[in-house]
Amino acid sequence: MRIVCPFCGERELGEFTYLGDAKPVRPATGAAEDEVYDYVYLRDNIAGVMSENWYHGGGCRAWLKVTRNTLTHEISAVEPALGAGAAKVDA
Repeated sequence: MRIVCPFCGERELGEFTYLGDAKPVRPATGAAEDEVYDYVYLRDNIAGVMSENWYHGGGCRAWLKVTRNTLTHEISAVEPALGAGAAKVDA
């Protein structure tokens, strides 16, 4: 599998680290214990298209949001994750 980093271009999978589902939103400070537990431990195991967080540790060290089909490994989109230097893409 190869990932097209928006900063470095197409790279081999070995340069990246999978960090999991990109959809859960971190609970606000002071959130209920049940809400924090759900955020930390409960994840959907989707068979199909999902958004995932990946870290490009072997390249630009940016956090990326990758849209991937978990059954075929087809990647349909790669974009900088929120707060990961999205302004660099248009520069």
